[in-house]
Amino acid sequence: MYSSQFLSSVFSFLVLLPVLANAHTCTEDFLTEVGRINITQNCNLKTLQAEFAWNFDNVSRQLEIAFGAKLDTETGWLAWGLNPEAPRMVGTRALIGIKHPNGSLEVNKYSITAFTKLRCPLLPTDNIGLDVRNLSFDYLLNIKYYMIRATILLPKEYNYSSANIVWQIGEAATDRVPFMHPRSLKNFDSAETIDLVSHQVISYHAHPRSRLRMVHGILSIVGWGTLLPVGVIVARYFRKFPQEWSWWFKFHVSCQITGYSLGAIGWGLGLWLGAKSKHYSFHTHRILGIFIFTFTTIQMMALRLKPKRLDEYRIYWNMYHHFLGYAMLVLISVNIFQGIKILEPKPDHVWKWAYIGLLGALGGAVLVLEAYTWLKFWVEKSRKKETIRKEEKPKSEDANNADQPISEGKKNAGGGHTSGGSAVQPRP
Repeated sequence: MYSSQFLSSVFSFLVLLPVLANAHTCTEDFLTEVGRINITQNCNLKTLQAEFAWNFDNVSRQLEIAFGAKLDTETGWLAWGLNPEAPRMVGTRALIGIKHPNGSLEVNKYSITAFTKLRCPLLPTDNIGLDVRNLSFDYLLNIKYYMIRATILLPKEYNYSSANIVWQIGEAATDRVPFMHPRSLKNFDSAETIDLVSHQVISYHAHPRSRLRMVHGILSIVGWGTLLPVGVIVARYFRKFPQEWSWWFKFHVSCQITGYSLGAIGWGLGLWLGAKSKHYSFHTHRILGIFIFTFTTIQMMALRLKPKRLDEYRIYWNMYHHFLGYAMLVLISVNIFQGIKILEPKPDHVWKWAYIGLLGALGGAVLVLEAYTWLKFWVEKSRKKETIRKEEKPKSEDANNADQPISEGKKNAGGGHTSGGSAVQPRP
């Protein structure tokens, strides 16, 4: 009962943690920059480390926007747009600023269609159905941001109380044609529906999914990537040698059951997220996850299907159980790195380095315990050899002492015969 309550509490905390950490206010530096151009009504921090500030007059339907982000690559592009139908890429009327390799900047208007999704070249056009004025694309040296700025007269078919905003960042372009953006989750999540007057987010489907992805990652790292290895370490080093611990088996089983339960919940959540993802699929991560769940389930069946200690097949079962367990640990680490690569964009490596630190701690513990095991083994082996040598030395001395009177007797007997002559004289 207590274990189920503990798992429930941990799961609830993991679900709420990303929600509590989810902030949407702009940075002070960006607020200072947009304040200089009098765009001060609203400002939100978006995915891809982008920031969006705007003023809106619902009487004249005039929308002033400032959209900024960093472009760390030599060539790159920044896009912001409105979609009259839904918060998605297809159908978006976009403003795209391009940074060329020589440092020059240009900005144009684009209409995103279904052909764009099919990798057809995206060409600029003036007819996007929006009255765009004062369009510019600049580099803000103070904060190292590139910023699109424009004034838009919002047509009546655009509902300002539920405006569909779409944004994107890409890393390659040729002339005025931007190439496909990176296929990370955050790139696909860059759309939302907001109220331009109250700046309230009406619909942001990526937010709950983003939280669930974080929960999926945390459960997998804690369950598969932490508790299972800890259980293996305890079984290897605290069963009999180098340190015997009477509670090792209970601790080992507890770690494996808890780790398997958390990992299985994370795996099921990952399958659900994959089924709900219409625009992307990560086949390697998915297949590795299915393999891990399948074979860890087989490992957990050892609690019931393990042969008896005196069974002739027990030695072969031990070999299989140990080999499969170690193989699963390697596969789990590989798949966690795969998941981190999907979850994190290139500039951020918080999850990656956190997991590397965790692996370093586990690996360090293994190295210390392994070194202690071999040191204790050689010390005990040396002591055993010394004990055997000491025990054999008295035996050899006793044997020598036992043999010596016999040899002396033989010598004395032989000497009497030669020196004293024979008592019986031969007959003539």
